[in-house]
Amino acid sequence: MSISAASQLTYPPAPKDDTVDEYFGTKVADPYRPLENDTAAATVAWVEAENRVTNDYLSRIPFRESIRQRLTDLTNYKKISTPWLGRDNRYYYSANDGLQNQSVIYRKATLDSPAEVFLDPNKLSDDGTVALTGLSMSPDGKYMAYTISRSGSDWTEIYVLDVATGRLLDDHITWAKFTSAAWYGDGFYYSAYDQPVAGKEFSNSNENHRVYYHKLGTPQSEDTLFYSDPEHPLHFHHVGIPEDSDYIVLYTGGEGIGNAVAVRNLKEADSDWIVLEPTQDYNLGIIDIRDGKAVLTSTIDAPRGRIMVADLANPGRENWKTLVPEQDGVLNSVSEVGKNHYIIGYEKDASTHLYLYTRDGKMIREIALPSIGDAGVSTDRRNEDVFLAFTSFIQPVASYIYDIHTDKLTPFITPDVKDFNHDDYVTEQVFYTSADGTKVPMFLTYKKGLNRDGKNPVYLYGYGGFNISLTPGFSPYRLLWLENGGIYAQANLRGGSEYGEEWHEAGTKQKKLNVFNDFIAAAEYMIKEGWTNPDMLVIEGGSNGGLLVGATVNMRPDLFRVAIPRVGVMDMMRYHLFTIGWNWASDYGTSSDSPEMASYLLGYSPLHNIKNDGTRYPSILVTTADHDDRVVPAHSFKYAATLQASDTGDNPKLIRIDSKAGHGSGKPISKVIDEYTDIYSFIFENIGISPKTGSNK
Repeated sequence: MSISAASQLTYPPAPKDDTVDEYFGTKVADPYRPLENDTAAATVAWVEAENRVTNDYLSRIPFRESIRQRLTDLTNYKKISTPWLGRDNRYYYSANDGLQNQSVIYRKATLDSPAEVFLDPNKLSDDGTVALTGLSMSPDGKYMAYTISRSGSDWTEIYVLDVATGRLLDDHITWAKFTSAAWYGDGFYYSAYDQPVAGKEFSNSNENHRVYYHKLGTPQSEDTLFYSDPEHPLHFHHVGIPEDSDYIVLYTGGEGIGNAVAVRNLKEADSDWIVLEPTQDYNLGIIDIRDGKAVLTSTIDAPRGRIMVADLANPGRENWKTLVPEQDGVLNSVSEVGKNHYIIGYEKDASTHLYLYTRDGKMIREIALPSIGDAGVSTDRRNEDVFLAFTSFIQPVASYIYDIHTDKLTPFITPDVKDFNHDDYVTEQVFYTSADGTKVPMFLTYKKGLNRDGKNPVYLYGYGGFNISLTPGFSPYRLLWLENGGIYAQANLRGGSEYGEEWHEAGTKQKKLNVFNDFIAAAEYMIKEGWTNPDMLVIEGGSNGGLLVGATVNMRPDLFRVAIPRVGVMDMMRYHLFTIGWNWASDYGTSSDSPEMASYLLGYSPLHNIKNDGTRYPSILVTTADHDDRVVPAHSFKYAATLQASDTGDNPKLIRIDSKAGHGSGKPISKVIDEYTDIYSFIFENIGISPKTGSNK
């Protein structure tokens, strides 16, 4: 099939009405409002028709099945996590033989003992769409609470296993969300919402998050309400109990950039909450509570984070003591090692650095990592074992054992990807200048010996939001691109956490355009420096990154050949009205905040700024899923319908709507392979390259 065939695509008409909203006197039409009702017959019919058009287009691409086979081969390697020590003194870890839809939980009596299956999520469904999202063992090691998600939804259920026998207990918690099981006494604490209205489970606004206590052996209907805040229905409430502690920690978020924190002594029935931070203006996290003192991470007066100690008898902020002051890097992890040490993780220029500290805050040394990449550790206060996980753009997650006394890093588990030699590839970091003069980092990964002749295909990925950093990480699906001479570029845009809260804040609310300008500048840099040209430039982003792609395509449609906005936030005027969209207001602002905020959002909202004047847009493949209750599919539905109805040239504008899938987390490997098969088929077809796969690569 030739690219010109796209001009003959016939898109199905979408259900429309004459809806017009008014924002501080400005009228804004929303003709595809009916698509917000995802269960309506007209919407269901439109979804089916769109998928037929998309599937017909993709099925005509001659190398689609060879792409599928190569992606399958690249994915088919054994994946094993670092182990962690359970409260029953056995080691637990997850492993995947290669193509299992979900990873399996195993356990061993010792590191050298034979492994046994503890929990196999693949047995929870016929198609792999039930995913394990969390594990929590009781302090006595007798019970394991596990959390599952169905079809990619954020809604979760909690079950309990007898650790010794593997027997499933009768306990079953439903309509939980954004929670884990925090064990104490004869049961556990968890957070949940009321059961939603039938038919609106995946779209209605989630309000009144509550914390309950569940006693083992009783039905959920008898669970005790532990905490609620009806005056603030849009707050999240999450609890945790530090190891070997009688204190429960309450984290509250939802309206600010951070979280409030309070602690309470569960051993004293009438104890009051001790408020450590009443606002949501900062990020705080409790590491440990011991001898009446809380060790915590805090961004208060330290936008890159520091470690403090608060005496719970005198909890005022003025009484806190600094244990580890703010550093050049961004503090992102603190792990206890035995009784006397911490391993502290910092992010510097978007890659991980690990340091060994004494418990009284003295730095001993930096731990040398294999290369630029991302790393984390599995540790325990009961011993000094350190299991270190490391990954990079070209290195799948490998495990090491680190000796804190000798500084020796010993390989423990090294995965092997079939027919892929990571030594043939290189990653470098560059810094480019954005529109306002800000220096922005970007990672480039490509095959050694690549010619900088301006003709290389480039896959530019970005996110830029919610204090989330993009660090180097491995994806087997990306290897197909690299094998075919492609460059993978990952831009660390403002809005993320790469340089702390200041970097994050510079990409929020009425500074959001900085993020889009950073992304555009990344593309311009790749062209100016001779890496590529606009006919070979592909952009992709998911969720907030889908918004990024949609906005930058509207701003600079001439700069890109292919755009892949995945599960994107496309309607900036109404995003806060669905499920947990209101929680994003701290980054975006809302159309009801003020005339200025409404005008700013309307000025870049991807849905509302699609050109209709013959401007040639790149080829666009929108992706979403029917069970996405994080960013509801209505965003992508309305965006795709508007694209297809607008005069934006003859390049294809397709939408791929997955079934029994959500925002992305927990998606079975079979579905992930299907999705990337379609994405890469679309990309290679539209940049005019027939990819080499298998033995001919």
